[in-house]
Amino acid sequence: LVQAAPEGCRGARRQREMSKVAPVFVLTHHAREPLEMKGGTTFNTVTDGIEAALAKAREAAGDRDVAIAGGAATVNQYVAAGLIDELRLHIAPAILGRGERLFESVGDIELRPVGDPWGTGLVTHVTYQVVR
Repeated sequence: LVQAAPEGCRGARRQREMSKVAPVFVLTHHAREPLEMKGGTTFNTVTDGIEAALAKAREAAGDRDVAIAGGAATVNQYVAAGLIDELRLHIAPAILGRGERLFESVGDIELRPVGDPWGTGLVTHVTYQVVR
C-alpha cells in the first residue's frame, strides 16, 4: 500500500487517519476498478511497479509525506531502489521457521535509529532513518 500521510499523525492513529484522507495505491498483478469504501477511502490497483505506485501517491499527497506499507517483498523492492527515507518497523516475535526476510538482497544499507523504541509485551515499534 502506498498513500499520502496526514500531518502530525504517528503510529496506529496515523494508519487510521491515513485511510480517511488519502487514496490508497495497491501493488498487484491483477488490475481492478477503483474501490471506494464507506468513509471515502478509495483503493486503486497499480500493476506497473513500485515507481508507478509511488508516483501516483506523491501526486495525491501534494506536499505531504507518503507512507508505504507492506511485507518484506514490498519493502525490499523500495529499499533496493533507494526510495525509502525512513523505516518504521513493528516487530512481533513469532517463530515461523521460514518466510521472506527483510533486507534480503537489497545490498548495503545503513540505518540510524530515530527516537526510542516503544511498545507492549506483544509488539515493539522502532524507527530508522536510511542514511545515504
